Amino acid sequence: MDDPIKADWLGEPALQAVFDALEQEGDTARVVGGAVRNTLLGVPVSDIDIATTAEPATVIRRVEAAGLKAVPTGVDHGTVTVVSGGRPFEVTTLREDVETHGRHATVRFGRNWQHDAERRDFTMNALYAARDGTLFDPVGGLPDLAARRVRFIGEADRRVREDYLRILRFFRFHAQYGEGAPDAEGLAAVARLKDGLAGLSAERIGAEMRKLVGARGAVATLEAMADAGIMPQVLVPHGGLAPFRGLRALDGLGANTREPALALAALSEGGEAELDALADRLRLSNAERRRMKAARLAADMAREKLGSAEPEAVRLAALELLYRHGREAACDGVLLAAAEAGLAAEDAGLRALLEAVTALDVPRLPVSGGDLTKAGVAPGPKVGEGLRLAESRWIDSGFSLDRAALISAVLGRT
Repeated sequence: MDDPIKADWLGEPALQAVFDALEQEGDTARVVGGAVRNTLLGVPVSDIDIATTAEPATVIRRVEAAGLKAVPTGVDHGTVTVVSGGRPFEVTTLREDVETHGRHATVRFGRNWQHDAERRDFTMNALYAARDGTLFDPVGGLPDLAARRVRFIGEADRRVREDYLRILRFFRFHAQYGEGAPDAEGLAAVARLKDGLAGLSAERIGAEMRKLVGARGAVATLEAMADAGIMPQVLVPHGGLAPFRGLRALDGLGANTREPALALAALSEGGEAELDALADRLRLSNAERRRMKAARLAADMAREKLGSAEPEAVRLAALELLYRHGREAACDGVLLAAAEAGLAAEDAGLRALLEAVTALDVPRLPVSGGDLTKAGVAPGPKVGEGLRLAESRWIDSGFSLDRAALISAVLGRT
């Protein structure tokens, strides 16, 4: 035990209502894991998970009797989602591992808090808090948390063999919460057992990598992963860390430097085929796949336009980027091109171009095929030719010619 933690979320009526429902007939409940860890680190808390001695059927019966909603989201493994005050709380019965398979475990329910803690992954994730904030630290997580050290509970090799995803979780948690070099024992274990990653699904690997690349310590952590031989197991193809390092050096210029799709694009060299291979490896969404490709195409254009801070040159470059690629891809492309060129965040041309693609309206070609047809251009291929001419003239004019001038230019050539 230690001094009670102080957190606004502990006093929320919705959470206290869940405690009221669970703590009956000798059963106890405690908040566990991320909410406790993040509170002690001064990091925002999102989800609140609860461990309890009550078995799942009892949890469901009690919370429904209390007028709360129970959803059996993982009841076979002891987890019931309880909705209180419109907010979900994941409630899990204390467990002990009967058998582990490298991807999941066969468990039995128990009432021993020590055993429940010992089956978890890292010491900082096995911290518990009672409803009054009293802390319980069965496996020495508080000293590790104070040192920002991500350490496996018990024997590191055994923890990894129980679930090989813990290899990536080790690095991801270090990137999010760690300081200095990764824990030596844990690092040696994940390096020895890295081949176990081959048995994991792309979805599980992708979920961890999305979180890792946006974490505050991602650069140093990815370097540690590369040194341990992990990167070829995870990112195929992998283009090296220099562009990613360059991207994160630009963090102060915009939050989208930490967007997973952009960060992953910086980790993959090559073109569309390579980006598709990476998206397949990590089972990225179609939206993430499209964003990576759009960022790469926009970067190819932006690379030629970085360098000048002269206002009119910057304005025209930004307008063409916006017209060709849209705002999101234009911003991504500028950042990616700058990262690959190794530009500093203070570079005047970079800052001017990024500000322009953020602030200017996206240009729209002021003439359409219908306009040309009405003006007398014969339907069919001539309309396409006319639109291409109009677009070229419009861009050459600095996006200044209006509809009438463009129609006149087309008619003068037909």
